[in-house]
Amino acid sequence: MKFAVSFLLYILFVAPTWLLAQEEEVLQPVKDTVPKIEKTVVTKATGNRYDSALKAHSPKKAAIRSAILPGLGQIYNKKYWKLPIVYGALGTCGVVFAYNLKNYKETRFAYRVKYNMSLPGATAADSALFNDIEPHLKPLSSESLKYYRDGFRRDIDYSVLVFILLWGLNVVDATVDAHLKTFDVSPDLSLQIKPGYSDMARTNGLSLVLKIGR
Repeated sequence: MKFAVSFLLYILFVAPTWLLAQEEEVLQPVKDTVPKIEKTVVTKATGNRYDSALKAHSPKKAAIRSAILPGLGQIYNKKYWKLPIVYGALGTCGVVFAYNLKNYKETRFAYRVKYNMSLPGATAADSALFNDIEPHLKPLSSESLKYYRDGFRRDIDYSVLVFILLWGLNVVDATVDAHLKTFDVSPDLSLQIKPGYSDMARTNGLSLVLKIGR
């Protein structure tokens, strides 16, 4: 009977304490093996490799430089292969302008001399000026000289307009190139084809998704 009472007291008081100690010993290694979770702060990138280009490269600067001197905006955009096109177009227009201006002056002078010689009050000075007319214009009549003079005068106006137009196109080209140079083509841009249900179309099928940025 005394043994039974002692065994009962052991079960009630000693055994739970022993079991609790064994549980702590078992749980302690598990607690030590759990890796510590370090709090990391993820900062969103303020930009990508194109941010510096966006700040440094200015379409306004390209336009102003091209307006001041043709080709300077292309140099700013590092499009050196366009320089022969720009200067070739403007140079050709300049040659046409000089050609028309030269012929206009010659025909105008020839027409004035021949017209004065046809007047009743023509003087010897007018006749002397006849020798200064270009040889290929001397056989022409006053009416023909007037026709060619007006034609060359018209071509001068056209060449000036074309020159101004080409100058403006040079500015536009430099400005557009500057805008495209800063256009974001980073990996954040993605075009994906996703099958399945489309929330926008509310039907199943293929969806073309363009993702810009994160």
